[in-house]
Amino acid sequence: MKPNISLIDSLCRITAGLTILAWSTAQLTKRQSSSAPILIAMLGSMKVAEGITRFCPLVYMAKQKIHHVVEEENSKPQPTNDHSTTPYQQSFQ
Repeated sequence: MKPNISLIDSLCRITAGLTILAWSTAQLTKRQSSSAPILIAMLGSMKVAEGITRFCPLVYMAKQKIHHVVEEENSKPQPTNDHSTTPYQQSFQ
């Protein structure tokens, strides 16, 4: 995996992920029957993992989509204009 997020972004993800993980752990000590803190703990741990590896799957997918759209635009045939005047000039003729 090639890193696709910056160092500052990865540090922010690690900090936010650890904060979320700490909050959800504190919530689990209060209410063990609730499943929401477990889900939030998983999300926080994913952010920590993204920060450590400096790889975000959502950024990767977004870049792939943009690359695909750009290739699609470049592969379209460009219209040829055999007229010596522009459409703006044609409206006055």
